[in-house]
Amino acid sequence: MNILSDRINQLSTSQTLAMAALARELKAQGKDIISLSLGEPDFNTPDFVKEAAKKAIDDNFSTYSPVDGYLDLKQAICKKFKRDNNLDYNSANIVVSTGAKQSLYNVAQVMINPGDEVILPAPYWVSYYEIIKMAGGIPVEVPTSVESNFKITPEQLENAITPKTKMIWYSSPCNPSGSVYNREELTELSKIILKYPNLFVVSDEIYEHINFSGTFCSIASIDGMFERTITVNGVAKAFAMTGWRIGYIGAPETIAKACTKMQGQVTSGANSIAQRATIAAVEANPNVLNTMVAAFKNRRDLVVRLMQDIPNFKTNIPEGAFYVFPDVSYYFGKTLRGTTINNAQDFSMYLLQEANVATVTGEAFGNANCLRLSYATSEEQLTEALKRIKDVLQ
Repeated sequence: MNILSDRINQLSTSQTLAMAALARELKAQGKDIISLSLGEPDFNTPDFVKEAAKKAIDDNFSTYSPVDGYLDLKQAICKKFKRDNNLDYNSANIVVSTGAKQSLYNVAQVMINPGDEVILPAPYWVSYYEIIKMAGGIPVEVPTSVESNFKITPEQLENAITPKTKMIWYSSPCNPSGSVYNREELTELSKIILKYPNLFVVSDEIYEHINFSGTFCSIASIDGMFERTITVNGVAKAFAMTGWRIGYIGAPETIAKACTKMQGQVTSGANSIAQRATIAAVEANPNVLNTMVAAFKNRRDLVVRLMQDIPNFKTNIPEGAFYVFPDVSYYFGKTLRGTTINNAQDFSMYLLQEANVATVTGEAFGNANCLRLSYATSEEQLTEALKRIKDVLQ
């Protein structure tokens, strides 16, 4: 007898978490594994954020927090949206959750009905697909490639829209490709979206500050798009606060209220101490992140340069986040050191076994030709990892 639900049996395991767990397991066995699998900054949370958390403990913020977040945190998030994104949200538009992943899950649960289609420009973050499926939605992938800088065109978007299309989900800067949509590109995509009055957008902007393009645009700031957009963000990536678990949305009030209702039955309010620390983070001038962003840009430049020496790796130059997403399809069908490489999953496992480097297959992100490598680690580790990869492909 199968004691588990169809829902959980049909759910895929997160490939990024699975590969990170495997890398940890091999390290515990004594293998010298360099893990480029997890999307987690290798910096410490800034001291001023930690001080705010310590003060919150001393000030006895130890009771249940409001389901949608402390009012002063929501007000601080509104100011951040105005300062960084030119978006005029008020506190009724904001819902604070236990990480941006819960924010995304809430949105899917309150907006998607069984059979609704959700367009995913591919590659996309690994969990979008499964979160949409859990809500009964049908993910519709729109493929891109390294040649198109992993961005979709307005024509591709329009061709993917059907009478069942309810939403479009995308991230910019993109996990896994590092691509950043500029204002002109988002304006052209918005012209298509605005033709369809019931079409909504989830704009995942968690990597907004880890951005080397010199420009950032929230699609909600484009004329006509404010009421159509759910803007998702958080402090995990920019402020190196992955374990603090705070994400948030800015959304039309009806959607925000629905997310609060959903969250009230699932987790209630997010961690009280982490929320108080997040006030300090979102109130801070983004300039405090300059050192970390500069380090990521240097690593990006290093990885792209070293990757040019690896035969038959095709990559774009990522403009943000901390990933490269090379096309490795040249190796499919080849036999390397007695191992036949049929696909990106085989290639990723080959690199783990032969080079002791953990990566994530692009199949998990909707692009079966690629691998995701995170450069959220030291330049020494990155140099060694790419040397190992090059050596096992000779």
